[in-house]
Amino acid sequence: MRVIFAGTPEFARVALERLHACGHTIELVLTQPDRPAGRGMKLQASPVKRFAQEHAIAVAQPRSLRLDGKYPEDAQAARTAIHSAKADVMVVAAYGLILPQWALDAPRLGCLNVHASLLPRWRGAAPIHRAIEAGDAQTGVTIMQMDAGLDTGDMLLCESLPIAADDSTASLHDKLAALGGRLIVQALEQATRGQLTPQPQPQSGVCYAHKIEKAEASIDWSQSGQTIARRVRAFDPFPGATGVLHGEALKIWFATPGPDAANARPGQVVAVSPEGIDVGCGQGSLRLIQLQRAGGKRLAVADFLRGFEVKPGMVFESSQ
Repeated sequence: MRVIFAGTPEFARVALERLHACGHTIELVLTQPDRPAGRGMKLQASPVKRFAQEHAIAVAQPRSLRLDGKYPEDAQAARTAIHSAKADVMVVAAYGLILPQWALDAPRLGCLNVHASLLPRWRGAAPIHRAIEAGDAQTGVTIMQMDAGLDTGDMLLCESLPIAADDSTASLHDKLAALGGRLIVQALEQATRGQLTPQPQPQSGVCYAHKIEKAEASIDWSQSGQTIARRVRAFDPFPGATGVLHGEALKIWFATPGPDAANARPGQVVAVSPEGIDVGCGQGSLRLIQLQRAGGKRLAVADFLRGFEVKPGMVFESSQ
């Protein structure tokens, strides 16, 4: 097929790579403008743009696709490029811009979205994070026919994936990216044979996965150990769960629910060992297993304790 691909992060790059490897003609790539990143805050291309450049695929980076918006010249240039591509289909994966109706209607078969959840659960920007945070037993990928709503279009293909007890957003992302790449290839194969059957999303079970904010990083020790452990995994790699001890903000990268700590106040260190730092919570405790100081590396607790003193009775403050 002649394909326009719209996506930005690594999740999208995996799908683009699979489509390219399967012989589809990628006529145009749409991706977010380069952003400053890293310690030097130099402009960096998205993973999708880098792949496109490596394979001599045309790239457009409009700041908006709204013809009546803040950047109408960007939108008009993108519209010209999209119509010139004469694509059969547009594949969209974690693009980051809302597609107006003219863009949805441009390709012959419309726009197919690779969405990292089992719709209608976790529509929105952060489905992987929110599934882990909520304690879902499974998630998956849905290939959806896009419409003007927010992840409300008909479902074309979906496949579930269990969420492991130690999955972080980082590890689950990689599994779902691979699954998404496989399913979008399957969807286009079925589309060429006219075998895709749209199914309306159920009206019940709709959840909205709000964008992750940096302010959510601060650990609320009044929550249960189980709840905090899920949030730690959900916020790896961004924004990282944070607790304050000795006036220093520490990133907690891995933790598990710990033993009962009925006599400890929330945030109070109950026990310290090479296996973990047990901290009292609103219910139960949290065992901290991997930590990081500002400017340092992620360390297993035994290595962390060699350079940072933690004793029973100390109390974590709020990092806000």
